[in-house]
Amino acid sequence: MKHGQQQRVLIVGAGPVGMVCALALHRQGIPVTVFEQENGPVHDQRAASLHPTTLDMLDELGVTQTIVPRGLVSETYQYRDRVSGELIAEFDLSTMADVFRFPYVLQYEQYKLTHDIAQTYADQSDFDVRYGHRLRTVIQHDGSIDIEVDGPDGAERHSGAYLIGADGGRSTVRKAAGIAFEGFTYQERFIKIATDFDFQSGHPDYAYRNYFSDPDEWCNLFKVRGEDGAGLWRAIFPTRADETEIEALSPEGIEARLQKFFPKAGRYDVAYVNVYNVSQRVAETFHRGRILLVGDAAHVNNPIGGMGMNGGIHDAINLAGKLADVLLRDVDAARLDQYSRQRRHAAVSFVQAQTIANKKLLEEKDPASRQVKFDELRRTASNPESARRYMRRASLLESLETANAID
Repeated sequence: MKHGQQQRVLIVGAGPVGMVCALALHRQGIPVTVFEQENGPVHDQRAASLHPTTLDMLDELGVTQTIVPRGLVSETYQYRDRVSGELIAEFDLSTMADVFRFPYVLQYEQYKLTHDIAQTYADQSDFDVRYGHRLRTVIQHDGSIDIEVDGPDGAERHSGAYLIGADGGRSTVRKAAGIAFEGFTYQERFIKIATDFDFQSGHPDYAYRNYFSDPDEWCNLFKVRGEDGAGLWRAIFPTRADETEIEALSPEGIEARLQKFFPKAGRYDVAYVNVYNVSQRVAETFHRGRILLVGDAAHVNNPIGGMGMNGGIHDAINLAGKLADVLLRDVDAARLDQYSRQRRHAAVSFVQAQTIANKKLLEEKDPASRQVKFDELRRTASNPESARRYMRRASLLESLETANAID
């Protein structure tokens, strides 16, 4: 480990955060092995929004300019009152060109980002991605860490300098480290429905990113390119308290939900749909011994605002830099505690706080409180300076600046 000697870092989880972390380490000359329990790249239809701050980081890794032509550039996002149909506020990131090198959100599905990195970089012994490998045990030593995985050919044992858990909200790595996952799970679940119906055909003023407030059933509506590039719209709703998963996923339930919000002639063609639980949780620490956590393994939140994957990528970049300090530049391992302090602060004080506030705004039931929140949002958007402050926070720039200042 001393005097620039390279030591392999083991990563569990080949999603976007794990793969970005692997690429960032690889770029600095640190060999990595990534273990993924699925048998191949997963077409996970969850996160799809890359904020300006994240695009800047990915550009340092040589990724952004490649993916921009493949995604949808979204400069504006809107908040609407679904009850009245009124546009409450619109925020325009193009006005932040003096702050962001990429003054927009790129709508680009997370599985595509993962695939891009794997196809372009993960073909060498020092960037080794192994699918179909499930973590079984973790053993920490003074100078290394061992793991045992079940692979296609049976049990395998691997050693490395550090182990990074990028294996999601149910992280096996986090559990192996005995790290508590503090927070709560929402009573209702979320349902995501994707359709090729073009909502802008009936509402040309819709942006690619829209948030609809409704005391009965709020909605997030986003556009992505989809698998064939022709375009899909994703609508996210809360399920009803008494609604079963079977009811929510039934063709009749899906059609009724879409027609209630966006009535149209004929049935909707649905590309995919899923129902999932949503939590707001943060690990008590992101670092214990030779184990480190990033992304959903370290923190989970509701998707309103598109902050989960972005916050996870910010974790990955921060951690890769500090691991390089420790492994290549003889910096004391206490540097990794700073990673935990910085990124945990970002998760608690910004991502958790903002996503909880976003959900409360959209689901507010009291008419007077709804009006107060709408008026505040209008004032924020109508004033150039307050709008800029809002976009700095929503794009996680304030989060980065504050967290990076922590010793």
